[in-house]
This record gives sequence, C-alpha cells and structure tokens, in this order.
Amino acid sequence: MSVVGIDLGGTKIAAGMFAGGTLRSRVTVPTPEAGGQAVIEAMAAAVKAAMNEAGSEGGAIAKGIGLGTPGPLDYAKGLIKFAPNIAGFNNFPIRQLLEEASGMKVYLENDANAAALAEHVLGAAKEVDSSLFVTVSTGVGGGFVLSNRVLRGAHGQGAEVGHITVLPGGPLCGCGLDGCLEAVATGPAMERMALAVYKTETNTRELFARFQGGEPKAQRIVLQAAGYVGIGLASLVKSFDPEMIVLGGGVALNAGQAYLDEVLRVYHRYMEGWIAPPVQLAKLGSEAGLLGAALTAAVEVGEV
Repeated sequence: MSVVGIDLGGTKIAAGMFAGGTLRSRVTVPTPEAGGQAVIEAMAAAVKAAMNEAGSEGGAIAKGIGLGTPGPLDYAKGLIKFAPNIAGFNNFPIRQLLEEASGMKVYLENDANAAALAEHVLGAAKEVDSSLFVTVSTGVGGGFVLSNRVLRGAHGQGAEVGHITVLPGGPLCGCGLDGCLEAVATGPAMERMALAVYKTETNTRELFARFQGGEPKAQRIVLQAAGYVGIGLASLVKSFDPEMIVLGGGVALNAGQAYLDEVLRVYHRYMEGWIAPPVQLAKLGSEAGLLGAALTAAVEVGEV
C-alpha cells in the first residue's frame, strides 16, 4: 500500500507517492498567490498527478495524505493558525478542505517536524530510537522524534527550537520576543550584523565567502552566530536527552567547516559534565520535507 506526501511552501507545492520506503513519484507546482481555496485545489491536483505518475508501481490505492505545512497548527481541529507567506491562511481549516477536495484522509504535520521525522526514519538518525533535528537557515526549526513519533507537546508547540532564549535582551525576533535563537543565528540575523559592520547590504553567500577567506569581520559575525547555535543545542539536549542531534539547513550546510567546528566547540563547552550525544549533518536535503510529510501518513496508517 502507498501514501501521498505534500510539502506545502510559500512558493511551491511538492507532492509524491510513497511506498516501500521510497518516493515513487514527485510533482511540483507553484503555490497560488490567491491563497485559500486556490491552494487546496492546487494540492488536490498535485496529489492526482503524483498518483498518475507513479502508476502501478506506486500502488493502486493510497491509504492517506500526509501534509507538511508551515505555521503553528491546531492539530485537534486541523487548522493552520497562520502562515505569513500564504494568503488567507489564518485559522484555515486545511485538513477538512483538502479531505473534501481529494476524497482521502489527511494527516497534518508542521513542516519542521516532518523533516525531523524523515531524517529519523530514512536519514542521518535512522539507526537510533530518539533524535533531535535542528535546521538553521532563514529561520530555525526542529523536531524531536521518539520511536518514529514526533513529540508535539500538549498544545502542539513542542520543539519550537528557534524560539528558545539564548540572549536575553538581545535582538527582537519575529515572534515579538527578544533574544530568540532565530533572532541571532540565522542567515537574516547575520545579514543584519553584516549591514551594521560593512555599512552596505551583504548576503549570506558573500558573507560566507569572506568568512571562508579569513576576513576578520566576517569571522566574528559568523562565529558568533555559530556559538549561539552551540548554546542552543546544549540547552535542547538537556531538555530532550536525544541519542543524536541532526543539524541541517542552508546556514549549517553552507557556511563551512570552521562554522561547524565552532558550533561543536561551544556545544561541548556547555555540555561539560553531561553526556553529549553526537551531532550529525542532515542527509536528505530538500527532499526531507516531502519525505517527512509522506512518513507522517505512513506512521498513522501503520505502514512504518
């Protein structure tokens, strides 16, 4: 039997048939700018196209749809509370509407949690029973997985790792609070620091090139951000006690070895006297969201 995964993003929708531990098809369509019901219709069409593309290899009948989506979710009601990059998605009943449009059962998951599940089942953490996934890119996201189950917490806000406080009184975060990991460790955070230092806009690619070339100002900016990630990882380990940490995202994977070395140096500094689980780099790349969405459904229907 098979399931279908959908990775919903602000600019694109990816859908794929999943069976036997692999994706049997992959279809990508633009996310309609109109938002709302137009997105539902686009997802339903992508599901149908993915099933058609998979053909008999994908299985005749899909047992459900796993939907990975941005934004805080109300899992009990099947709502997206809000998604800033998709129009009309405030308290939006996405599960019900997609079930009506597709005729299939829908299993909802936060996109970072979905990626965490993918890395746990199929990626860097597939040999352990518990893992913590942290992605550092334009934001910071993550998820904690135990025995193939994502732990969401009592209100669905567990493992919101980007919003742990690492610098009280520090820069304001998009959530409205100060000093969150996301406010000091991401690509945009480093770009803001670079603007203050260089007095001109500098994107992360340029900053990383200067950093890898040994330019002192860039070194200070990037290593400071890396240090905050190390502090965050240590704090999270003391909260969740995973067997492994999986680190991914554009910043973590592209800044270079010196960045990773600093993350690990600070991480171990703040784990002195504690058991420090190993840190592995994510393996699934851009496919993690789609695979995790499919696995969300597969777990629920007993296929994993």
